[in-house]
Amino acid sequence: MVPDGAVEAKIENIKRAGGIVHRCAPTQADREETCVRVQRETGATLVHPYADAHVIAGQGTIVLELVQQAPELDVVITPIGGGGLMSGCAIALKALKPNVRPIGAEPAGADDAFQSLRQGERVTSVVPQTICDGLRATIGASNFVVLRDHGVTVITVTDAETRIAIRQLWAELKQTVEPSSATVFATLLQRRGQFEGLRVGLVLTGGNVDLDAIDLNLSA
Repeated sequence: MVPDGAVEAKIENIKRAGGIVHRCAPTQADREETCVRVQRETGATLVHPYADAHVIAGQGTIVLELVQQAPELDVVITPIGGGGLMSGCAIALKALKPNVRPIGAEPAGADDAFQSLRQGERVTSVVPQTICDGLRATIGASNFVVLRDHGVTVITVTDAETRIAIRQLWAELKQTVEPSSATVFATLLQRRGQFEGLRVGLVLTGGNVDLDAIDLNLSA
């Protein structure tokens, strides 16, 4: 099930792998309604992309690998959309490295996690307006609780800042990093003073970039 506006390269990869694409409108309500309909029509079992406990546990293994390779970290930054990746990483950090600060990078145009943690309750009214199609999901109810209870901080970045980060990742690291993940590097670039002198682990996930729309996505 893929919302309208998703990167075409991502959709083509799904098809190439033999997956069946079900399209829906990009709102959270439409996603959930389509998901229920597909389950009813096909008998499929839902594995929630960010609220399923097994998915969260699996995503937390990123931190396990990270601290094995770089044990002296002060901060770990991950993208945050629905909150599954950040939840898994925050839980793992608390167990393995409780002094390491978990930080979520979120688009300013889809800042429901930022608003939720600031207000102390889950905010679901945000209508996403961002190039980061992988981060347009509303923060999950269980995910919000994990983020709140594990001291996660969320920093927002603009789409313009994310574009700058994508360019630099390509130029310096020769890596194709999609906008949703480039928010992590954008956070570091835009908050240099905050992270000065700290050992920062960046979780860069996803390389789904629509090459046909590259000029549009990376225009200043």
